[in-house]
Amino acid sequence: MKKNILLIGGSHGIGNALAKLIHSDYNIYVASRNEKGLENIEATYINYDVENSILDTENLPEVLDGFVYCPGSINLKPFKMLSEESFEQDMKLNFFGLIKSLKAVTELLKKSEQASLIFFSTVAVKVGMPFHTSVAASKGAIEGFAKSLAAEYAPKFRVNVIAPSLTDTPLAEKLLGNEKKREKMDERHPLKRVGTPDDIAKIASFLLSEDSSWVTGQILGVDGGMSTLNVS
Repeated sequence: MKKNILLIGGSHGIGNALAKLIHSDYNIYVASRNEKGLENIEATYINYDVENSILDTENLPEVLDGFVYCPGSINLKPFKMLSEESFEQDMKLNFFGLIKSLKAVTELLKKSEQASLIFFSTVAVKVGMPFHTSVAASKGAIEGFAKSLAAEYAPKFRVNVIAPSLTDTPLAEKLLGNEKKREKMDERHPLKRVGTPDDIAKIASFLLSEDSSWVTGQILGVDGGMSTLNVS
């Protein structure tokens, strides 16, 4: 019997890449603001704006075996140019949106033999980077929350976090907007390229599968070596 996986945000970027990768192996439920990008994916669509609406669980199954929270932001500015509202907005989308979504389906996840939960952080939590104060703060909250949740719900839930470096998604469009920018960003990584949505989706697929049944409470750096290697 196929397991049931809920993706919060799956119409573009990493979430969409993951949906395309796993939809034939699982029963996929995608909760996002629109159905764009889901045309050729076997999935049940649920209209959901994580910041402004409540997740409708009527179309979800009685048991969820996996939960992946994909929404995120890239708001890179000097600290002096970031208002308190900017920090609140990043926290609302990245962290409190996760909490709200997870609260809505926790009881469904508890009915699974062992549910796999996947959240997303950023390399900028581990490696201090200029202009990342807001996003690093909100993603850092996710990392701390995930470890505590993994401990609290073990062995019922496995909870892991993927921390990518710059990945070629619509969110990164401004940073990769021309060939010169892309070359500069490629060179910053020891593996000499930025990430692709598929790079990240493959790790998420592994974490959802039984192949990772002894993995929980981990922050996995999928970052082209940026967080651990200095090759300059």
